[in-house]
Amino acid sequence: MPSARGVVYYLFHVQELRAIIRWMIWRKPVHPCDESKESRNVKECYRFLELTASPELRLPVVVFYLVLRGLDTVEDDMTISIEEKEPLLRNFYTHIDDEKWTFDGNGPEEKDREVLVKFDCVAREFNKLKDEYRVIIKDIAKEMGNGMADYAKMADDNANGISVRTIKDYELYCHYVAGVVGEGLTRLFVEANFANPALLLQRPELMESMGQLLQQTNIIRDIREDYDAKRYFWPKEVWSKYVEKFSDLFLPQNREKALQCSSEMVLMALNRADECLSYMAGVKEQSIFNFVAIPQSMAIATLELCFQNPALFDRNVKISKGSACQIMIESTQDFQLVCEVFRQYARKICRKNKSGDPHFLEINIACGKIERFIESHFPEEEAKRKAQEAETKEGRDVPGGCNAWCYHGCDDWRRLAWFSGVHFGVAFAELKRGNLSPPKLSGAVGSIANAYVGHGEL
Repeated sequence: MPSARGVVYYLFHVQELRAIIRWMIWRKPVHPCDESKESRNVKECYRFLELTASPELRLPVVVFYLVLRGLDTVEDDMTISIEEKEPLLRNFYTHIDDEKWTFDGNGPEEKDREVLVKFDCVAREFNKLKDEYRVIIKDIAKEMGNGMADYAKMADDNANGISVRTIKDYELYCHYVAGVVGEGLTRLFVEANFANPALLLQRPELMESMGQLLQQTNIIRDIREDYDAKRYFWPKEVWSKYVEKFSDLFLPQNREKALQCSSEMVLMALNRADECLSYMAGVKEQSIFNFVAIPQSMAIATLELCFQNPALFDRNVKISKGSACQIMIESTQDFQLVCEVFRQYARKICRKNKSGDPHFLEINIACGKIERFIESHFPEEEAKRKAQEAETKEGRDVPGGCNAWCYHGCDDWRRLAWFSGVHFGVAFAELKRGNLSPPKLSGAVGSIANAYVGHGEL
């Protein structure tokens, strides 16, 4: 049952409510599951993770995810001593095929402890996978476990818990916990012939950027939550430019410095965006494309939400459910629409960018890289879009008091008119053509409706 606050929110954000309804009613899996043919262990795995992927890779990806989730559950649990945690992380890959191994040593508050308590279910299904898939999953689990153990040991050796000192440390940590995930998934995709082998052989930096963007975005977003749990992932090389101690970022009197620091963190992640788009252009199969595109689109939207947002240092900020549904709808159609999602949020970041920020120019350049990537991949569509934008602008530039009154002197009426479906740009364009009467029930009405709805599916 939605809360009163939620009802009020969506009354004023009807487009988001519409996106939620569309996602719930109209969204269909690319490859539906047949639960009647699934074993008890498979059902248990899917209970942990609801995932719709290609039938060939559905179970390998689920098992891969749960293995890495098990590793992450050990690493995140601050109730496990380093004496127990380090060897457990380093040797975790040896337990993946052991159908008798489970672990119940997590603290009672650890949200994913059940994955390890019932890990025997995961091991049974792991042993049924093709040899090629098992090798990939074990390789990645071994590399990730050792990397996590290194950083857990460094954090324990430092009294203040800080193990990420330099930007190089930061990117290496993100590599171990996310970059290797990108490598593992890409190896699975290529093995199943669902992605271009060049992603592995010729441009491995692309799959690294996929993981880096996701993990860096999570670290930026979770700064308050991690700080409260005494976990510190923002590199000292960055935050020490703005404050003396990491805890100083959370003091109200340092809010401007904290925002400048967060701008540098957002910049590092944003510089990965164009390479993520290049990676997605190499994915062949639709369900695999959906699988990789949704989290990347969520990441760019989350970066925009975190950018120049003071609330970042007070609480864990999240995009709304309505925005998330809209992003998922647009990210499960084709590559061009995903590019539009990236363009939309890059432009929002540009609009929020402040000239007084020390990274003002670099952030604009990073956003410009996204624009240039899209223009280079869709030159004809870009030419049409720019022509349409110029025509719309011409329609709005009507001289005289009417134009000024409508666009500058009556903001409240403009908002009410927009909510009611009025489009001033279309109205002025029709007036310029000499059409003083409302359009008849023909294609003109359809054009106006489509402009309001967005894609016109409903």
